[in-house]
Amino acid sequence: MTNMTCNVITIGELAQLSGLTTHTIRFYETVGVIRPSRRAANGHRRYHSNDVLWLEFVLRLKRTGMPLAEIKQYADLRAQGDSTLQPRLTMLKLHRERLVAKMDELSECANVLDHKVLIYQNMIAKTKSPAGETPK
Repeated sequence: MTNMTCNVITIGELAQLSGLTTHTIRFYETVGVIRPSRRAANGHRRYHSNDVLWLEFVLRLKRTGMPLAEIKQYADLRAQGDSTLQPRLTMLKLHRERLVAKMDELSECANVLDHKVLIYQNMIAKTKSPAGETPK
């Protein structure tokens, strides 16, 4: 997503870069997940590279399953500056632990599915081969 060709972009360009709608970007601003954008003289939103990087991180947190309320809490801490480094670190470590547990759970599910696929493949192979012959 960080493919900016200039220093300042519009909300439409940010939407295109991020894959979000302009409505979603405005919603994220309203709920405090992203900071309100700077405005041009005409009142239009203007985003800078640091805004794009932050939104990219927010979207990564979303993709890994962090609830929007937690992302907002993290954003609030971030806005308070370096005095909140430890709570932010704690949040990220806890989220990573939950993510690893979910990945382990999904890996176990994938293994069960793999086993079931093999069973079905063997059953299908047996029905296709003449009686008594070993399938090739």
